[in-house]
Amino acid sequence: MEATDTNNFNVNGRNKSSVTVIEKDMVTNIQELEARAIETKAPSEAPFVAPEVPQDEKAAPRKAKKPLKLILAGLGVGAVVAGGFGYRYWQFASTHQETDNATIAGHIHQVSSKIPGTVSEVLVNDNQLVQQGQLLVKLDPRDYQNKVEQANAALQAAQRQAQAAQANISLASQTTTAKTAQAQGDVSGALAAISTAQAAVEEAKAGIPAAQADVQQAEAGIPAAQAQVAQANANLQKAQADFNRYNALFQQGAIPRQQLDTARAAYDVAVAQKSAAQQAVQQAQAKLASARVGVAAAQSRLAQAQEGVTSAQAKLAASKGGLQQATAGGQQTNVNQGQYEAAKASINQAQASLKDAQLQLSYTNIAAPAAGRIGRKNVEVGNRIQTGSPLMAVVNNEYWVVANFKETQLEDMKPGQPVEVKLDSFPHHTFKGKVDSISPASGAQFALLPPDNATGNFTKIVQRIPVKIVFDPASIQGYDSRITPGMSAEVSVEVK
Repeated sequence: MEATDTNNFNVNGRNKSSVTVIEKDMVTNIQELEARAIETKAPSEAPFVAPEVPQDEKAAPRKAKKPLKLILAGLGVGAVVAGGFGYRYWQFASTHQETDNATIAGHIHQVSSKIPGTVSEVLVNDNQLVQQGQLLVKLDPRDYQNKVEQANAALQAAQRQAQAAQANISLASQTTTAKTAQAQGDVSGALAAISTAQAAVEEAKAGIPAAQADVQQAEAGIPAAQAQVAQANANLQKAQADFNRYNALFQQGAIPRQQLDTARAAYDVAVAQKSAAQQAVQQAQAKLASARVGVAAAQSRLAQAQEGVTSAQAKLAASKGGLQQATAGGQQTNVNQGQYEAAKASINQAQASLKDAQLQLSYTNIAAPAAGRIGRKNVEVGNRIQTGSPLMAVVNNEYWVVANFKETQLEDMKPGQPVEVKLDSFPHHTFKGKVDSISPASGAQFALLPPDNATGNFTKIVQRIPVKIVFDPASIQGYDSRITPGMSAEVSVEVK
C-alpha cells in the first residue's frame, strides 16, 4: 500500500493496528532468517542440494542441518503470517475505499462594506468568536445622516406640493361649479331677454301702422273742418248782410223789430258756427299732430325694442363666454388633478429616496453575517474603504470533508455510507462521518481552463471526483473549535 495520495484503500483504527503488528512480525522474522542464512552461508535457492565441499569440511553438513530446519520453519511461519495478513488485507480492501487527497472545507463568509466610507471603530480582533448580527466595524455616518435629512426634507416638500395641488383641485372644482351655474343662469336670462325684446319689437312694429292710420285720419279731418269753416264764413256773410239790410229797413220803419231780431239771431248763429268751424279745424290739426307724435312714439318703441334685442344678444354672448370660461375652469381642474398626481409620484420617489438613504445609513454598521471566528482581519480605524473592499472573514463552525476519489473508486460508493477520517493535525484520533453527496463533475471540469480532449493529443488520465463527507457531531465534540478549513485529511469509506 502506497504512503501518498495514490492509496486505493484505507484502514480503520483497529484493523490498521493489527496489520501494522503483523507487518512488523513478518519483517522481523525475515530479517532473522536472512541473518541466520548469512551465518550458515547456505544458498537460498536450492537448500536441499548438497554442495561440493573439501575433505576438511566433511563434518559441515551435520552442523548445517539444524539451521536449515530453522529456516524452513521460519519460512513456513512467514508463509502463514503472510497468508493471514494477505487475507485480512484483501478482506479490508474489498470493503473500503480510501484516499489521502482530502481537505477540510467550511463556510468562509467574506465581510465587506456595501458603501464607501471612513472606518471609525473596529470592534473585534483576529480569531475572536462572534455571533450572527454582532457589530464588527463602524463607519463614519455623518455623510449618510445628511443624505437622510435631505431625503426627508424632499419628502416633506413633495407632501406639501401634493396638499396644495389637492386644495387647488377642491377650490377649482367649487369655483368652476359656481361659475358654470351662474353662466348657465346668465345664458337662460339672456335668452329670455331676447325673447322679451323680440316680442316688444313685434309689438312696436304692430303699433306703427295704427299710429300712421291715426295720422291719415287726422289729415283727412282737417279739410272737412276747413270746409265747415268756409261754409260758416259764407253763412256768416249772408247773415251779416241780412242783418244789415233788416237793420236799415227797421230804421226806415219798413219792417217790424221782430224781423230785425230774427236777422240778428241768425247773424249770431252764423258767428257761432264760424267759431265752431274754426275750432274744429284746430282740433283736426291737433289730432294730426297727436297722431304724428304717436307714430314717432311707436317708432321710438320699435327702436328701443330692437336695442333690447341687441343688448339681450350681447348679454347672451357674454353669458356664453362665461360658460366657456367655466368650462375652461373644469379643464383647469383637470390640470390641477394632473399636478396632484405628479405630486403623489414625487412623494413616492421621495419616500424611495428616503428609504435608500436610511438603508445607506444602516450600512455604516457592518455586522457579522454568521456565527464563527474572525480571520484575515485587515481593517483599522481611519482606513478609507470602498464598496466591496474585503475587511475580514468569518469562518463558520460547520465543517465537512472534500475527498477527491479516483473515478475507479466510485463504483460502489453512495450517500449515507459510513466514513472514518484521520486528520494530520490529530493523528491519534479517528473521526466518524458519512458520505453526504458526490460531485456532479470532476475537479478538472470546474477548473478555470477545463481540458479539451478533442485536440488530437488525448491521454487517458484517471480523473478525481470530489465527494462531500459530513462529520458525526459526536465524533468532533471537543475538536470543533480546533478544526479549521484547509486541514489535510485521510478518509476511508466503507462501501460494502
